[in-house]
Amino acid sequence: MRSARQQPFRTAVLILVWGWLLFLVFTPNLLVVGASVMTRDPGTFISLPLNLDAYRQLLNPLYLEVFLHSLYMAAMTTLICLLIGYPFAWSLSKVARQHQVLLIFLLIVPFWTNSLVRTYALKLILATNGLLNSALMSLGLIEEPLQMLYTEGAVIIGLVYLLLPFMILPLYAVFDDLRDDLLRASHDLGAGRFSTFIHVIVPLTLPGVLAGVMLVLLPAMGLFFVPDILGGSRNLLVGNVIKNQFLDARNWPFGAAASIVLTLAMAFLMFAHRLSKRRIGEEGV
Repeated sequence: MRSARQQPFRTAVLILVWGWLLFLVFTPNLLVVGASVMTRDPGTFISLPLNLDAYRQLLNPLYLEVFLHSLYMAAMTTLICLLIGYPFAWSLSKVARQHQVLLIFLLIVPFWTNSLVRTYALKLILATNGLLNSALMSLGLIEEPLQMLYTEGAVIIGLVYLLLPFMILPLYAVFDDLRDDLLRASHDLGAGRFSTFIHVIVPLTLPGVLAGVMLVLLPAMGLFFVPDILGGSRNLLVGNVIKNQFLDARNWPFGAAASIVLTLAMAFLMFAHRLSKRRIGEEGV
């Protein structure tokens, strides 16, 4: 009787979920795929015939250099987030539960403020006459302001500032599930701390690492407003190229093709994350 009453609710939930996926996820992506294989038209933005010119344009050395530079900055951002987030997540998993709640709350508090506003706040800190330069000069550590704004380093700092929580949270989840008996067994079998870290902790936390990389690497390549505010015109990301193609150059097929490349990269990372979880599950069995 109770199951019969729940059936309409389950049906409604399934319709809602699949409808959301169909109209707000699948259909927009299908439209982007379609736009990427159409012809650029100054009047209507896209038109027939179908072709792969937009994908060939991605191999242009100019755009290829932007993609490689964007990948470099995103990789540096991901590496810095991992170096900071890994020990932080481990330390977070070791404190008392009530303290964990407080620290996680402090970690996600910045999300209550718009990321664009936080980026402008960071600009005020890194500016020539900003808070950081003023503090360093007042302490006598420097004699003249440092040029930190509109540099590659400023873009990476901004990306790390915005994306670090996305690395910490999945790492905290795997550290929180890490079984202490496995670590004790490793020590009992004669493994030192470094050997335990390399052969036990790292493999077991690899899904969290891949999840963090997935949540940081691709978004770092797409946050176009960070280079616009902190980096100037010489430190572009793929997101800037996509934005410029859609809004300025009006080359929708090329912008769509660049978006598809990022989507495929995200799919590859998701596949690697799922494969690592399956492998660890099989080894555990």
